[in-house]
Amino acid sequence: MVRYSFLVGILPPLVHAGLSRHVRFLTGAARMRVLSFLSHASQQAGLIVRYNPSMRAAAVALIFFVPWMLPGQSAAVVIRAGVLLDGKGAVRRHVDVAVSDGRIQRIAPSGSAKPTYDLGALTVLPGLIDTHVHIAWHLGSDGRYQPRDASPASAFGYAAENAWVTLMAGFTTVQSLGSPVDKDLREALGRGALPGPRLLTSIRQVADAKLPPGEIRERIRQVAAEGADVIKLFASAGTVAGEGTPTLSNEQIAAACDEARVLKIRIVVHAYSDQTIRAVSDSGCTTIDHGFFASDDTLRAVAAKGTFYDPNIGLVMQNYLDNWPKFSGIAGYTEEERANMRDAIPRTLATFQRALKIPGLKIVFGTDAVAAAHGRNIEELIYRVQKGGQSPRDAITSITAVSAESLALGDKIGTLAAGMNADLIAVEGDPQSDITALRRVRFVMKDGKVYLNTR
Repeated sequence: MVRYSFLVGILPPLVHAGLSRHVRFLTGAARMRVLSFLSHASQQAGLIVRYNPSMRAAAVALIFFVPWMLPGQSAAVVIRAGVLLDGKGAVRRHVDVAVSDGRIQRIAPSGSAKPTYDLGALTVLPGLIDTHVHIAWHLGSDGRYQPRDASPASAFGYAAENAWVTLMAGFTTVQSLGSPVDKDLREALGRGALPGPRLLTSIRQVADAKLPPGEIRERIRQVAAEGADVIKLFASAGTVAGEGTPTLSNEQIAAACDEARVLKIRIVVHAYSDQTIRAVSDSGCTTIDHGFFASDDTLRAVAAKGTFYDPNIGLVMQNYLDNWPKFSGIAGYTEEERANMRDAIPRTLATFQRALKIPGLKIVFGTDAVAAAHGRNIEELIYRVQKGGQSPRDAITSITAVSAESLALGDKIGTLAAGMNADLIAVEGDPQSDITALRRVRFVMKDGKVYLNTR
Protein backbone atom coordinates (compact mmCIF):
# COMPACT_ATOMS: atom_id res chain seq x y z
CA MET A 1 0.00 0.00 0.00
CA VAL A 2 1.26 3.46 -0.84
CA ARG A 3 2.16 5.60 2.13
CA TYR A 4 1.09 9.12 1.26
CA SER A 5 3.30 10.53 4.03
CA PHE A 6 6.24 9.27 2.01
CA LEU A 7 5.00 11.03 -1.13
CA VAL A 8 4.59 14.31 0.73
CA GLY A 9 7.93 13.96 2.43
CA ILE A 10 10.08 13.46 -0.66
CA LEU A 11 8.78 16.40 -2.69
CA PRO A 12 10.94 19.16 -1.13
CA PRO A 13 14.05 18.28 -3.16
CA LEU A 14 12.14 19.11 -6.33
CA VAL A 15 11.09 22.60 -5.41
CA HIS A 16 13.38 23.63 -2.58
CA ALA A 17 10.37 24.28 -0.40
CA GLY A 18 8.27 21.18 -0.61
CA LEU A 19 4.64 20.28 -0.82
CA SER A 20 4.95 19.13 2.77
CA ARG A 21 5.19 22.76 3.85
CA HIS A 22 1.98 23.55 1.99
CA VAL A 23 0.25 20.54 3.54
CA ARG A 24 1.30 21.58 7.05
CA PHE A 25 0.13 25.13 6.39
CA LEU A 26 -3.29 24.20 5.04
CA THR A 27 -6.28 24.00 7.34
CA GLY A 28 -7.55 20.61 8.44
CA ALA A 29 -10.09 20.14 5.65
CA ALA A 30 -7.72 21.28 2.91
CA ARG A 31 -4.91 19.21 4.37
CA MET A 32 -7.06 16.10 4.30
CA ARG A 33 -8.04 16.78 0.68
CA VAL A 34 -4.39 16.87 -0.33
CA LEU A 35 -3.41 13.77 1.63
CA SER A 36 -6.48 11.87 0.51
CA PHE A 37 -5.72 12.73 -3.09
CA LEU A 38 -2.19 11.39 -2.81
CA SER A 39 -3.39 8.18 -1.25
CA HIS A 40 -6.32 7.68 -3.60
CA ALA A 41 -4.45 8.52 -6.78
CA SER A 42 -1.57 6.23 -5.91
CA GLN A 43 -3.88 3.35 -5.05
CA GLN A 44 -5.79 3.83 -8.30
CA ALA A 45 -2.51 3.62 -10.16
CA GLY A 46 -1.79 0.30 -8.43
CA LEU A 47 1.59 1.47 -7.22
CA ILE A 48 3.62 0.19 -4.31
CA VAL A 49 6.27 2.65 -3.20
CA ARG A 50 8.74 2.40 -0.36
CA TYR A 51 11.03 5.08 0.92
CA ASN A 52 14.38 5.20 -0.80
CA PRO A 53 16.27 8.46 -1.33
CA SER A 54 17.35 7.28 -4.76
CA MET A 55 13.69 7.11 -5.82
CA ARG A 56 12.99 10.79 -5.27
CA ALA A 57 12.88 11.58 -8.98
CA ALA A 58 10.45 8.73 -9.62
CA ALA A 59 8.22 9.91 -6.81
CA VAL A 60 8.27 13.43 -8.19
CA ALA A 61 7.15 12.05 -11.53
CA LEU A 62 4.38 10.13 -9.76
CA ILE A 63 2.94 13.16 -8.04
CA PHE A 64 2.89 15.27 -11.16
CA PHE A 65 1.61 12.64 -13.56
CA VAL A 66 -0.57 10.45 -11.36
CA PRO A 67 -3.82 12.38 -12.09
CA TRP A 68 -3.69 10.99 -15.61
CA MET A 69 -3.72 7.49 -14.09
CA LEU A 70 -7.14 7.89 -12.53
CA PRO A 71 -9.88 5.85 -14.22
CA GLY A 72 -12.17 7.24 -16.90
CA GLN A 73 -9.68 9.67 -18.39
CA SER A 74 -10.18 8.97 -22.09
CA ALA A 75 -13.47 7.05 -22.47
CA ALA A 76 -16.86 8.70 -22.17
CA VAL A 77 -17.96 9.00 -18.56
CA VAL A 78 -21.21 9.72 -16.78
CA ILE A 79 -21.34 11.76 -13.57
CA ARG A 80 -24.45 11.42 -11.44
CA ALA A 81 -25.35 14.56 -9.51
CA GLY A 82 -27.85 14.67 -6.68
CA VAL A 83 -27.85 18.46 -6.86
CA LEU A 84 -26.34 20.42 -9.77
CA LEU A 85 -25.78 24.19 -9.76
CA ASP A 86 -25.29 25.33 -13.35
CA GLY A 87 -23.29 28.51 -12.56
CA LYS A 88 -26.00 30.88 -13.75
CA GLY A 89 -28.37 30.46 -10.84
CA ALA A 90 -30.33 27.41 -11.96
CA VAL A 91 -30.57 24.26 -9.80
CA ARG A 92 -31.18 20.78 -11.19
CA ARG A 93 -31.67 17.61 -9.18
CA HIS A 94 -30.98 13.97 -9.93
CA VAL A 95 -29.28 14.42 -13.28
CA ASP A 96 -26.53 12.63 -15.19
CA VAL A 97 -23.76 14.62 -16.87
CA ALA A 98 -22.28 12.84 -19.89
CA VAL A 99 -18.69 13.84 -20.66
CA SER A 100 -16.39 12.89 -23.53
CA ASP A 101 -13.49 14.49 -25.37
CA GLY A 102 -13.15 17.04 -22.58
CA ARG A 103 -16.63 18.49 -23.05
CA ILE A 104 -20.08 18.09 -21.59
CA GLN A 105 -22.16 16.23 -24.14
CA ARG A 106 -25.50 16.37 -22.36
CA ILE A 107 -27.22 16.77 -18.99
CA ALA A 108 -30.33 14.66 -18.54
CA PRO A 109 -32.44 13.12 -15.77
CA SER A 110 -30.64 10.27 -14.07
CA GLY A 111 -31.17 6.91 -15.71
CA SER A 112 -31.04 3.38 -14.39
CA ALA A 113 -27.54 2.60 -15.68
CA LYS A 114 -24.68 2.77 -13.22
CA PRO A 115 -22.72 6.02 -13.62
CA THR A 116 -18.94 6.22 -13.83
CA TYR A 117 -18.91 8.58 -10.85
CA ASP A 118 -21.83 8.61 -8.45
CA LEU A 119 -21.86 12.03 -6.79
CA GLY A 120 -25.46 11.75 -5.71
CA ALA A 121 -24.65 12.67 -2.12
CA LEU A 122 -22.71 15.80 -3.16
CA THR A 123 -23.42 19.14 -4.81
CA VAL A 124 -21.97 19.47 -8.30
CA LEU A 125 -21.11 22.88 -9.75
CA PRO A 126 -18.76 24.40 -12.35
CA GLY A 127 -15.04 24.49 -11.64
CA LEU A 128 -14.25 27.62 -9.65
CA ILE A 129 -12.50 30.63 -11.20
CA ASP A 130 -10.13 33.09 -9.53
CA THR A 131 -9.48 36.10 -11.76
CA HIS A 132 -6.62 37.52 -9.67
CA VAL A 133 -3.81 35.45 -8.22
CA HIS A 134 -0.03 35.68 -8.08
CA ILE A 135 0.76 32.04 -8.69
CA ALA A 136 4.54 32.51 -8.38
CA TRP A 137 4.49 34.19 -4.95
CA HIS A 138 5.66 31.85 -2.23
CA LEU A 139 7.38 31.38 1.11
CA GLY A 140 11.00 30.29 1.07
CA SER A 141 12.64 27.35 2.82
CA ASP A 142 12.90 29.50 5.96
CA GLY A 143 9.13 30.01 6.01
CA ARG A 144 9.45 33.69 5.04
CA TYR A 145 8.21 35.46 1.92
CA GLN A 146 10.77 35.04 -0.84
CA PRO A 147 10.38 37.77 -3.47
CA ARG A 148 13.36 36.57 -5.55
CA ASP A 149 14.38 33.02 -6.37
CA ALA A 150 17.85 31.58 -6.65
CA SER A 151 17.10 30.15 -10.10
CA PRO A 152 14.35 29.94 -12.74
CA ALA A 153 13.97 26.25 -11.88
CA SER A 154 13.27 27.10 -8.25
CA ALA A 155 10.74 29.75 -9.24
CA PHE A 156 8.98 27.32 -11.55
CA GLY A 157 8.87 24.63 -8.87
CA TYR A 158 7.23 26.89 -6.33
CA ALA A 159 4.70 28.11 -8.92
CA ALA A 160 3.87 24.51 -9.84
CA GLU A 161 3.23 23.71 -6.17
CA ASN A 162 0.88 26.66 -5.89
CA ALA A 163 -0.96 25.61 -9.03
CA TRP A 164 -1.47 22.12 -7.67
CA VAL A 165 -2.89 23.10 -4.28
CA THR A 166 -5.13 25.63 -6.04
CA LEU A 167 -6.56 22.91 -8.28
CA MET A 168 -7.12 20.68 -5.26
CA ALA A 169 -9.20 23.49 -3.74
CA GLY A 170 -11.59 23.29 -6.71
CA PHE A 171 -10.21 26.10 -8.87
CA THR A 172 -9.96 24.91 -12.46
CA THR A 173 -9.12 28.35 -13.94
CA VAL A 174 -7.01 31.18 -12.52
CA GLN A 175 -5.60 34.41 -13.89
CA SER A 176 -2.14 35.35 -12.62
CA LEU A 177 -1.16 39.03 -12.70
CA GLY A 178 1.68 38.30 -13.24
CA SER A 179 5.25 37.01 -13.41
CA PRO A 180 7.50 35.85 -16.27
CA VAL A 181 7.54 32.31 -14.84
CA ASP A 182 3.77 32.20 -15.39
CA LYS A 183 4.31 31.81 -19.12
CA ASP A 184 6.28 28.57 -18.81
CA LEU A 185 3.84 27.27 -16.22
CA ARG A 186 0.90 28.13 -18.47
CA GLU A 187 2.44 26.13 -21.30
CA ALA A 188 3.20 23.13 -19.07
CA LEU A 189 -0.32 23.11 -17.65
CA GLY A 190 -1.79 23.56 -21.11
CA ARG A 191 0.15 20.59 -22.45
CA GLY A 192 -1.06 18.49 -19.55
CA ALA A 193 2.49 17.96 -18.36
CA LEU A 194 1.56 19.10 -14.85
CA PRO A 195 -1.67 19.04 -12.85
CA GLY A 196 -3.08 22.48 -12.17
CA PRO A 197 -5.77 24.93 -13.17
CA ARG A 198 -6.10 26.50 -16.59
CA LEU A 199 -3.77 29.50 -16.32
CA LEU A 200 -4.07 32.91 -17.92
CA THR A 201 -1.32 35.43 -17.28
CA SER A 202 -0.22 39.00 -17.84
CA ILE A 203 3.42 37.75 -17.74
CA ARG A 204 4.46 41.07 -16.23
CA GLN A 205 2.93 44.35 -15.07
CA VAL A 206 2.90 47.79 -16.68
CA ALA A 207 3.73 49.98 -13.72
CA ASP A 208 6.17 52.72 -14.79
CA ALA A 209 4.34 55.96 -14.00
CA LYS A 210 6.99 58.02 -15.81
CA LEU A 211 6.08 56.66 -19.23
CA PRO A 212 4.23 59.17 -21.45
CA PRO A 213 1.09 57.92 -23.23
CA GLY A 214 2.94 56.95 -26.41
CA GLU A 215 5.47 54.84 -24.52
CA ILE A 216 2.72 53.21 -22.46
CA ARG A 217 1.16 52.11 -25.74
CA GLU A 218 4.50 50.68 -26.85
CA ARG A 219 4.95 48.84 -23.56
CA ILE A 220 1.52 47.26 -23.92
CA ARG A 221 2.35 46.17 -27.46
CA GLN A 222 5.53 44.55 -26.15
CA VAL A 223 3.72 42.63 -23.41
CA ALA A 224 1.06 41.46 -25.84
CA ALA A 225 3.76 40.32 -28.26
CA GLU A 226 5.34 38.24 -25.49
CA GLY A 227 2.17 36.17 -25.38
CA ALA A 228 0.24 37.70 -22.50
CA ASP A 229 -3.42 36.78 -22.18
CA VAL A 230 -4.19 40.06 -20.44
CA ILE A 231 -2.52 43.37 -19.59
CA LYS A 232 -2.05 44.31 -15.92
CA LEU A 233 -1.76 48.08 -15.43
CA PHE A 234 -0.95 49.83 -12.15
CA ALA A 235 -2.81 53.14 -11.89
CA SER A 236 -2.64 53.53 -8.09
CA ALA A 237 0.13 53.11 -5.57
CA GLY A 238 0.61 49.60 -4.22
CA THR A 239 -0.21 50.68 -0.66
CA VAL A 240 -3.67 51.35 0.74
CA ALA A 241 -2.32 54.41 2.59
CA GLY A 242 -4.00 57.64 1.56
CA GLU A 243 -6.70 55.70 -0.27
CA GLY A 244 -4.22 54.55 -2.90
CA THR A 245 -2.53 57.61 -4.37
CA PRO A 246 -3.07 57.82 -8.16
CA THR A 247 0.13 57.09 -10.09
CA LEU A 248 -1.11 57.63 -13.65
CA SER A 249 -2.88 60.55 -15.25
CA ASN A 250 -6.23 60.15 -16.98
CA GLU A 251 -4.39 60.53 -20.30
CA GLN A 252 -2.02 57.68 -19.49
CA ILE A 253 -4.89 55.42 -18.42
CA ALA A 254 -6.87 56.27 -21.56
CA ALA A 255 -3.87 55.50 -23.78
CA ALA A 256 -3.31 52.14 -22.11
CA CYS A 257 -6.91 51.03 -22.38
CA ASP A 258 -7.26 52.26 -25.94
CA GLU A 259 -4.13 50.37 -27.01
CA ALA A 260 -5.44 47.21 -25.39
CA ARG A 261 -8.69 47.67 -27.27
CA VAL A 262 -6.82 48.09 -30.56
CA LEU A 263 -4.89 44.89 -29.86
CA LYS A 264 -8.09 43.10 -28.76
CA ILE A 265 -6.54 42.10 -25.47
CA ARG A 266 -8.19 42.52 -22.08
CA ILE A 267 -6.74 44.98 -19.58
CA VAL A 268 -7.05 44.76 -15.79
CA VAL A 269 -6.21 47.88 -13.80
CA HIS A 270 -5.03 48.11 -10.19
CA ALA A 271 -7.01 51.06 -8.83
CA TYR A 272 -7.75 52.12 -5.26
CA SER A 273 -8.84 55.77 -5.28
CA ASP A 274 -12.25 56.96 -6.42
CA GLN A 275 -10.68 59.29 -8.97
CA THR A 276 -8.62 56.52 -10.54
CA ILE A 277 -11.48 54.01 -10.55
CA ARG A 278 -13.67 56.49 -12.44
CA ALA A 279 -10.92 57.18 -14.99
CA VAL A 280 -10.36 53.47 -15.56
CA SER A 281 -14.03 52.84 -16.20
CA ASP A 282 -14.46 55.91 -18.40
CA SER A 283 -11.49 54.76 -20.51
CA GLY A 284 -13.16 51.45 -21.34
CA CYS A 285 -10.75 49.17 -19.49
CA THR A 286 -11.94 45.60 -18.95
CA THR A 287 -11.70 45.18 -15.19
CA ILE A 288 -11.04 47.24 -12.08
CA ASP A 289 -9.00 45.35 -9.51
CA HIS A 290 -9.58 46.26 -5.85
CA GLY A 291 -11.65 49.42 -6.25
CA PHE A 292 -11.44 49.80 -2.49
CA PHE A 293 -12.46 53.43 -2.09
CA ALA A 294 -15.07 53.88 -4.81
CA SER A 295 -18.01 56.20 -4.21
CA ASP A 296 -21.55 55.17 -5.06
CA ASP A 297 -21.57 57.57 -8.03
CA THR A 298 -18.43 55.95 -9.40
CA LEU A 299 -19.79 52.44 -8.86
CA ARG A 300 -22.91 53.42 -10.78
CA ALA A 301 -20.70 54.73 -13.60
CA VAL A 302 -18.74 51.46 -13.58
CA ALA A 303 -21.99 49.51 -13.87
CA ALA A 304 -23.26 51.71 -16.70
CA LYS A 305 -20.02 51.23 -18.62
CA GLY A 306 -20.10 47.45 -18.20
CA THR A 307 -16.68 47.39 -16.56
CA PHE A 308 -16.04 44.34 -14.39
CA TYR A 309 -15.42 45.02 -10.70
CA ASP A 310 -13.06 42.74 -8.79
CA PRO A 311 -12.96 43.59 -5.08
CA ASN A 312 -10.35 41.67 -3.11
CA ILE A 313 -11.65 42.15 0.41
CA GLY A 314 -11.59 38.83 2.25
CA LEU A 315 -8.24 37.12 1.79
CA VAL A 316 -5.23 39.16 0.74
CA MET A 317 -4.97 41.69 3.58
CA GLN A 318 -6.14 39.15 6.13
CA ASN A 319 -3.49 36.74 4.86
CA TYR A 320 -0.77 39.36 5.35
CA LEU A 321 -1.92 40.15 8.87
CA ASP A 322 -2.39 36.52 9.90
CA ASN A 323 1.08 35.66 8.60
CA TRP A 324 2.83 38.94 9.40
CA PRO A 325 6.06 37.37 10.74
CA LYS A 326 6.51 35.77 7.32
CA PHE A 327 6.43 39.16 5.57
CA SER A 328 7.58 41.72 8.14
CA GLY A 329 10.60 43.76 7.13
CA ILE A 330 10.69 42.48 3.55
CA ALA A 331 10.22 44.97 0.71
CA GLY A 332 7.37 47.33 1.68
CA TYR A 333 6.01 45.27 4.56
CA THR A 334 6.51 47.83 7.30
CA GLU A 335 4.65 48.29 10.57
CA GLU A 336 3.06 51.37 9.04
CA GLU A 337 1.68 49.33 6.16
CA ARG A 338 0.46 46.72 8.62
CA ALA A 339 -1.54 49.41 10.40
CA ASN A 340 -2.82 50.73 7.05
CA MET A 341 -4.18 47.31 6.16
CA ARG A 342 -5.89 46.92 9.51
CA ASP A 343 -7.58 50.28 9.00
CA ALA A 344 -8.53 49.48 5.40
CA ILE A 345 -10.27 46.15 5.99
CA PRO A 346 -13.53 47.54 7.45
CA ARG A 347 -13.59 50.32 4.85
CA THR A 348 -13.18 47.89 1.95
CA LEU A 349 -15.93 45.72 3.41
CA ALA A 350 -18.22 48.74 3.54
CA THR A 351 -17.44 49.54 -0.10
CA PHE A 352 -18.31 45.98 -1.09
CA GLN A 353 -21.60 46.15 0.80
CA ARG A 354 -22.48 49.35 -1.06
CA ALA A 355 -21.42 47.76 -4.36
CA LEU A 356 -23.92 44.93 -3.84
CA LYS A 357 -26.71 47.51 -3.99
CA ILE A 358 -25.65 48.96 -7.37
CA PRO A 359 -27.94 47.57 -10.11
CA GLY A 360 -26.09 45.92 -12.98
CA LEU A 361 -22.62 46.02 -11.40
CA LYS A 362 -20.69 42.97 -12.61
CA ILE A 363 -18.81 41.73 -9.54
CA VAL A 364 -16.30 39.02 -10.37
CA PHE A 365 -14.32 36.76 -8.07
CA GLY A 366 -10.65 37.49 -7.45
CA THR A 367 -8.53 37.05 -4.37
CA ASP A 368 -5.15 38.62 -5.11
CA ALA A 369 -3.77 35.38 -3.63
CA VAL A 370 -0.12 35.77 -2.69
CA ALA A 371 2.37 33.70 -0.67
CA ALA A 372 0.66 31.63 2.04
CA ALA A 373 -2.79 32.13 0.47
CA HIS A 374 -2.75 29.62 -2.39
CA GLY A 375 -5.21 26.80 -1.83
CA ARG A 376 -7.26 28.99 0.51
CA ASN A 377 -8.79 31.11 -2.26
CA ILE A 378 -12.35 30.20 -1.28
CA GLU A 379 -12.02 32.15 1.97
CA GLU A 380 -12.61 35.31 -0.07
CA LEU A 381 -16.03 34.09 -1.18
CA ILE A 382 -16.97 32.92 2.28
CA TYR A 383 -16.06 36.35 3.64
CA ARG A 384 -18.15 38.07 0.97
CA VAL A 385 -21.19 36.04 1.99
CA GLN A 386 -20.75 35.89 5.76
CA LYS A 387 -19.41 39.41 6.34
CA GLY A 388 -20.39 41.26 3.19
CA GLY A 389 -23.96 40.03 2.91
CA GLN A 390 -23.77 38.73 -0.66
CA SER A 391 -26.31 36.00 -1.30
CA PRO A 392 -24.84 32.51 -1.79
CA ARG A 393 -26.55 32.33 -5.18
CA ASP A 394 -24.93 35.55 -6.41
CA ALA A 395 -21.60 34.58 -4.88
CA ILE A 396 -21.59 31.24 -6.72
CA THR A 397 -22.56 32.94 -9.98
CA SER A 398 -19.75 35.44 -9.43
CA ILE A 399 -17.11 32.73 -8.98
CA THR A 400 -18.32 30.82 -12.04
CA ALA A 401 -20.27 32.37 -14.93
CA VAL A 402 -19.55 36.06 -14.26
CA SER A 403 -15.83 35.47 -13.80
CA ALA A 404 -15.75 33.37 -16.98
CA GLU A 405 -17.36 36.25 -18.86
CA SER A 406 -14.74 38.67 -17.54
CA LEU A 407 -12.01 36.40 -18.95
CA ALA A 408 -13.77 36.26 -22.34
CA LEU A 409 -14.28 32.54 -21.74
CA GLY A 410 -18.00 32.54 -21.04
CA ASP A 411 -18.64 30.25 -24.01
CA LYS A 412 -16.25 27.62 -22.65
CA ILE A 413 -16.21 27.58 -18.84
CA GLY A 414 -18.16 28.80 -15.82
CA THR A 415 -21.41 27.04 -16.71
CA LEU A 416 -22.53 23.41 -16.77
CA ALA A 417 -24.30 22.89 -20.08
CA ALA A 418 -23.92 20.83 -23.22
CA GLY A 419 -20.95 21.96 -25.30
CA MET A 420 -19.04 23.55 -22.41
CA ASN A 421 -15.64 22.39 -21.24
CA ALA A 422 -16.00 19.64 -18.67
CA ASP A 423 -14.74 21.66 -15.71
CA LEU A 424 -16.74 20.66 -12.66
CA ILE A 425 -16.32 19.99 -8.98
CA ALA A 426 -18.38 18.40 -6.24
CA VAL A 427 -18.56 19.49 -2.64
CA GLU A 428 -19.90 17.95 0.54
CA GLY A 429 -22.95 19.92 1.62
CA ASP A 430 -25.04 22.55 -0.11
CA PRO A 431 -23.30 25.92 -0.63
CA GLN A 432 -26.70 27.54 -1.28
CA SER A 433 -27.47 27.22 2.41
CA ASP A 434 -23.94 26.85 3.81
CA ILE A 435 -21.30 28.65 1.76
CA THR A 436 -18.55 26.91 3.76
CA ALA A 437 -19.43 23.72 1.87
CA LEU A 438 -17.11 25.08 -0.82
CA ARG A 439 -14.22 24.27 1.53
CA ARG A 440 -15.15 20.60 1.33
CA VAL A 441 -14.17 19.75 -2.23
CA ARG A 442 -14.40 16.02 -2.88
CA PHE A 443 -14.19 15.79 -6.67
CA VAL A 444 -12.38 17.86 -9.31
CA MET A 445 -12.58 17.44 -13.08
CA LYS A 446 -10.89 19.76 -15.56
CA ASP A 447 -11.32 19.35 -19.30
CA GLY A 448 -12.88 15.95 -18.67
CA LYS A 449 -9.98 14.59 -16.62
CA VAL A 450 -10.40 13.69 -12.98
CA TYR A 451 -7.79 15.10 -10.61
CA LEU A 452 -9.49 14.51 -7.26
CA ASN A 453 -12.00 11.87 -6.23
CA THR A 454 -12.42 11.34 -2.49
CA ARG A 455 -16.19 11.02 -2.37
